[in-house]
Order: sequence, then C-alpha cells, then structure tokens
Amino acid sequence: MRVALNLEQLLQQPPGGIGRYVAALARLLPGARNNGGVELIPFVARHDVVDIATALGEHGLSDRQVVVTRLPRPLLYDAWNVLGRPALASESPRLRDLDVVHAPSVAVPPRQDGAALVVTVHDAAPIVFPETYPRRGRWFHRRGFDAAARRADLVITVSEAAADEITSHTSIERERIRVVHHGIGLTMSDEAAVDAARALIGVDEPKVLWTGTFEPRKNVDVLIEAFGRLVASDPALPHRLVLIGPRGWRGAARSAVASASALGARVVLPGPVPHQVLRPLYRGAAVFAFPSIHEGFGLPVLEALSQGAAVLSADVAALREVAGDAATFVPPDDPDAWADALGRVLRSDDAERTVCSTAAIARAAQFSEQRFVDATVAVYREAIEVARS
Repeated sequence: MRVALNLEQLLQQPPGGIGRYVAALARLLPGARNNGGVELIPFVARHDVVDIATALGEHGLSDRQVVVTRLPRPLLYDAWNVLGRPALASESPRLRDLDVVHAPSVAVPPRQDGAALVVTVHDAAPIVFPETYPRRGRWFHRRGFDAAARRADLVITVSEAAADEITSHTSIERERIRVVHHGIGLTMSDEAAVDAARALIGVDEPKVLWTGTFEPRKNVDVLIEAFGRLVASDPALPHRLVLIGPRGWRGAARSAVASASALGARVVLPGPVPHQVLRPLYRGAAVFAFPSIHEGFGLPVLEALSQGAAVLSADVAALREVAGDAATFVPPDDPDAWADALGRVLRSDDAERTVCSTAAIARAAQFSEQRFVDATVAVYREAIEVARS
C-alpha cells in the first residue's frame, strides 16, 4: 500500500497537536504490524526560510525521502482548497501510482486517479468559536471543510465529540467519518529525567503545570486567576504555576503574561520545550490543569495521564471522552471552582495521589499507539474500497 502523507504541519510554528499527530503517523505507519507493507511517501510544501531538514529532525524524521512541492505553503494550500490543483502527481514521479493520499488537516489536495483520499478533520472550532481565530484562519478552514466534504472518500476525526461537532457544523456527512483516537506511548519517565527537566526550566518547587499553544480557546487566564486566588488564600503553599508552550494568536500570550505579572515569581513561562522534556515535566507535576473551553481531543491530557499525573480538566465533551474517570472535571469559566479543585489536589495525601496515578496510567493504556496505527490503516483499506466502488 503506497500512502502519501503531508508532513507540512511539522514545519509550522507552532506545530501544535496536529503536528504531534503527523509525527506519530510518520513514525508508526511504516512499522504497523497489520499494514501489509505500507510504503510511506511523505511530502511538504516548499519553504524559502524554514530549514526542512532541521524541522523534521526535531521530530526524529529524515528529510531524505521527503518530496518538496514547487509551490510554497500559502499558495499551495489556497490553490488546493479553492482551485483544486495542482495535482500531487505533477510534483514528483514518487507521488504517482498511489493507493492513498492522506491529508492530516484541512489542506485538501485534489483527487488523484487510482488513489483514495483520506482527510483528517480534528474539530470544527473555527466555525463553533469563530471569535477565537483570526480572519484568515476562519476563511481557510471553511474552504478546507468544504473541500473535504466534496473530495474525501473517508474523513478521520479524533473523538466522537469531534465527529458530532463536524456533522453539526460542516457539510461533511456522518456516515463518511471514522473516529480514530490519538495513541500514546506508556514509557514512564524516571527520576533522573524528572530532575533534569526541572533544572532545564529552573523550577525546583512543586508545580501546577499547563502545556499548549497560547490561543484563546486554551483559557489560560482562568487558570492564572484561579491559581492567584488559591495562593492568596493560602500563602504557605509552595507551588508555582508553570505555563509551557509557544505563542499562538489573538494576543493570548500577551494576556497571559499580563495576568501572570501580578503573581511575580509564582508563575513561570519557559516558552516551548522539546517533547522529550515535556514527558518528565508531566511526571513531576503536582497536578496538570487544562481549562480549555473547547478541544477536538486534548492530547496534553492524555500525555499527562500517561505519566501518572493528577489531572484537572475542563468539563467539555472531548476531554471527558479522553480522560474518563481518571480526571477531575471543572467548569471552564469558573475561577473559584478551579481554585477549589487545585487546592484539594495539592493538599491530597500520598495514598490519594497513588490511587489517582494508578487510575491515570490505566486510562492512558486504553489509547495505545498500536491501536491508533491499526485503526488508521483500517481506514485506509476501507477508503480504497470506497474509492473503487
């Protein structure tokens, strides 16, 4: 089975959850035990500034086998979604005679003779929460949703909650959507890695951790306000709030910095850190807090669970689907409720923490990487049959 996969998201800043999704596909698909011999043909758009080799290397991937298109990313994506061209086959002989083309986001290439087209739509947030996206982002996603509805043989999404949302807010039909949850490895970080990660960000004290891209849906200001109320009511708490991630859009990072300034050294903003550092930071956190008003899946929650972290999650459908009974759910817009929940977790005893950690790891084990890649290959096979029918 010859599968063309767009790796373009790995070159973007920030790559975000979609970038992690793409990196997992590129790493896991060639070794999938039931793949029947998947030959992966990765491709990216032309970049005149980004060093493609370096960007892919940060995700453990080589640029040697990657096809680079002639058009740069903005032009290529707009040409695909609006005009339905250029064809991938025109970019390289390696992109001919394909069985599947997989678009892991709503940059949707034109259909190709003999190849099934699979598109991953992660959510419909730009339609459901348009105020949280810049105008260009809203326009691009609407075009992409329409292109996916017209061209895709099957659409993958990452949760049942996202499938319901996509069906309600786009023209993509529910019968063409297949849910494939993200997968996660269960390698536990050791104490040496935890200590090294703490040293890297300069935080020895116990920490409340948040990770993600600073953008409006992540609702970081509510967490900062809640943490401020908690330490004001109990100054003896030694904890610091650590907010890790790249700047996004709509001034969310500036807002977080402004909110955090009132708390001084209690709040630490290290910026983005490599994924290999994130894992031990989850492991060493007193609690991972994730107050998003909306998620298609919520990969940081699964990552935190996989490291046995106590998780406080916003009470939204996708996050309940992911965390099950292994997290405590809090209304996303209630700082007092977040302050109370943080206080309860931070004051819990060793026995309570052990129970919480055991439940977290057990929940994460239900989202194995093997299950993720097997389900993805199954969608490819089904899409090939749909394309032939």
